[in-house]
Amino acid sequence: MFSIRDPRSAATERSTSLQRLHHVGFVVKSIDEQIASFVKSLAATWDGKIIHDPLQRAKVTFLRTPGTGDALVELVEPVGENSPVSRFTKQGGGLHHICYEVRDLAEHLKSVKAARCLVVRAPRPAVAFEQRLIAWALTPGRLLLEFLEAQKNTDDLSIIELIGDKSS
Repeated sequence: MFSIRDPRSAATERSTSLQRLHHVGFVVKSIDEQIASFVKSLAATWDGKIIHDPLQRAKVTFLRTPGTGDALVELVEPVGENSPVSRFTKQGGGLHHICYEVRDLAEHLKSVKAARCLVVRAPRPAVAFEQRLIAWALTPGRLLLEFLEAQKNTDDLSIIELIGDKSS
């Protein structure tokens, strides 16, 4: 995933593993206090929804920038002192992570580990993404990456997966 090799094989790997850049996450002390500034600075739109995720111990909201197909901008606010991002806010907050949506999270994490990245949070459901699984990894260059498992598209499923295996 992150090594130097034949660009054709890297492109093939990306097309089967990384689906798209989903969002860029910023940690803020308070979404309510920061949202207007982000909306204005990015010429973004905001639907007004703030989602509390007790597993992540955070509140999140998403902004949409004007470009078609642009990644979302996520604002993350810690909930309590034991939130994983609480310490980051004490250092001023700011750019925190980049999130890629991937087709198969378990398979993708194998390639992440092979690229010498450290999986810092195993897959778990996320309220903000309708309980789809997310996982976190830290690259050797200390870039924090979030991976979001893509929604299953029924066009990609075999007929057996859709109706179940009736052979047993």
